[in-house]
Amino acid sequence: MKGLPIAAAVAVCLTTGPALMAQRDRDANRTIQGSRSEDRITREVRHELVMLPYYGVFDNLAYRVNGNTVTLLGQVTRPTLKSDAGNVVKGIEGVERVENQIQVLPPSPMDDRIRIAEYRAIYGQPPLDRYGLQAVPPIHIVVDNGRVTLEGVVANQSDKDMANIRANAVSGVFSVQNNLRVENR
Repeated sequence: MKGLPIAAAVAVCLTTGPALMAQRDRDANRTIQGSRSEDRITREVRHELVMLPYYGVFDNLAYRVNGNTVTLLGQVTRPTLKSDAGNVVKGIEGVERVENQIQVLPPSPMDDRIRIAEYRAIYGQPPLDRYGLQAVPPIHIVVDNGRVTLEGVVANQSDKDMANIRANAVSGVFSVQNNLRVENR
């Protein structure tokens, strides 16, 4: 009598074990395919945003991909750039939802003056002038009511520090937030 429950348990394990293993493999496959899809969406979002015709050094576009939802972040100087970014991301295969949280900076002649002065201070002299030669310069200068934020990537810590020193030297600036990242080598 005692052997019957053990035999039944063994029979259940033998019949359901392969099914459970197959289900686990399907779930793992979906996870791998989901992450591949998310990686592809991430690459395409980056490409589409960088290719926007009016995206420039005074704009900062960032994004987060969570499954098939893309959240757009950052600051732009033109409202059309915000809407253009949302529209190109909506057209990417696999993207089902776009949350456009991009901030449009208020127009300000004072901020425009600071933007030009910051650009000249950062990109106008060696060694940072080499960054200005790229199609979309990697150091983005965001100016909002006299507050400057530096976003992007530089090659080394000394370039990051140099950009910070030069940005702080511009007159009329209330503060500088240096969010530049040093690229991994």
